Amino acid sequence: MTELSLLIRTEQPIDSEAIERLHERAFGPGRFARTASRLREGAPHLMDLSFTALVGTLLVGSVRLTPVLAGKEPALMLGPLTVEPAFENRGIGGALMRRSLDAAQEKGHSLVLLVGDEPYYRRFGFKRVPRDLQLPGPVNPDRFLALELAEGALLRAKGIVSALPV
Repeated sequence: MTELSLLIRTEQPIDSEAIERLHERAFGPGRFARTASRLREGAPHLMDLSFTALVGTLLVGSVRLTPVLAGKEPALMLGPLTVEPAFENRGIGGALMRRSLDAAQEKGHSLVLLVGDEPYYRRFGFKRVPRDLQLPGPVNPDRFLALELAEGALLRAKGIVSALPV
C-alpha cells in the first residue's frame, strides 16, 4: 500500500459543498434530526477552528467547531468529525482532531463538547460530561463528552447547552 500525502488546512468557503456531500455519505439523511446537529444549526461554525483533510485535490475529511454556551460557560461543540469512508482507519480523523483542539487551545478556548464514542475520543482526553450539564434534546448520556482546555471549565458548565447568540 502506498503512503498518502495528506494536507490538513483551515476550512475555506469553497469547501462547503464538498463537506456537505461528505456528511451526506457518512451520516445519511437522518443527520439533521440529531440533537448535536440541531444545536449547531443555531450558530455558524468557526472557520478558523474548522479544518479539512485533502489527498491531492480530493477532500477526504472535515472537522468543525461551533461556539455554544454550556449553561453560562462559553464552550465549543466539536462536530461533525467526518472522514470519507474509503479513507477511514488511516489516521485522518485523529490528525483533524489534534489540529482543531490545538487551534482551540491556542485561541484561548477553555471547553470542547461533543457527542461520540468514548473509546475513540478518550485518547484525545475527552471524558463523560457530569449529569448537571445537558444537551437540549435526546442524547445517550454515555456519548456526551467534554475536554477541558483550561482547568475548571467543566466544573463551571452547568445547565443546558445552547447555541451562542451571534
